[in-house]
Amino acid sequence: MATDTMTDSKRRLPGDARPDTAAMVRVNQAGEYGAARIYAGQLAVMGGRSRVSGEIAHMAAQEERHLKAFDALMIERGVRPTVFAPVWHIAGYALGAATALLGPKAAMAATVAVETVIDAHYGEQADALAGGADPKLAALVDDFRAEEVEHRDTAAGHSGPDAFPIMQSAIRAGCRLAIAVAKRV
Repeated sequence: MATDTMTDSKRRLPGDARPDTAAMVRVNQAGEYGAARIYAGQLAVMGGRSRVSGEIAHMAAQEERHLKAFDALMIERGVRPTVFAPVWHIAGYALGAATALLGPKAAMAATVAVETVIDAHYGEQADALAGGADPKLAALVDDFRAEEVEHRDTAAGHSGPDAFPIMQSAIRAGCRLAIAVAKRV
């Protein structure tokens, strides 16, 4: 018997469908771009005046690192960006600014909502890539997912995981829709 540590469910066999890594790179770059814009909007409204501004700036810096990595991967692999990038530019910034106008607790609740969806999204990608189809992309997904979970947990510590439930529900639905769209166009 082989000493392969992958479970039978993770092995790829000849003829198995391969994950669409180009779509993964496109949607991840779009998501990181949107996240960077959300934090930019929050910081523009709050500046350094809020008790959470430093943490938001830290999260924004991590999102910029994620974005740069996916920008580079898109160029390296010739992956086209989503045609909705101008929408993400405006919508992300508007979401960040609007939640910051509601106060630090709302801004952090928005982060909880976004990062909850992103954790699940990156988890699905990690599962799809577990068979070794794209080790470089898998490593980025794992690395960035850990930071997104850190963002969610930090934000929940400031807002509570269930603050602004209607707003969080709407933001989660918007994120899921953005993911579905960016995978395709």
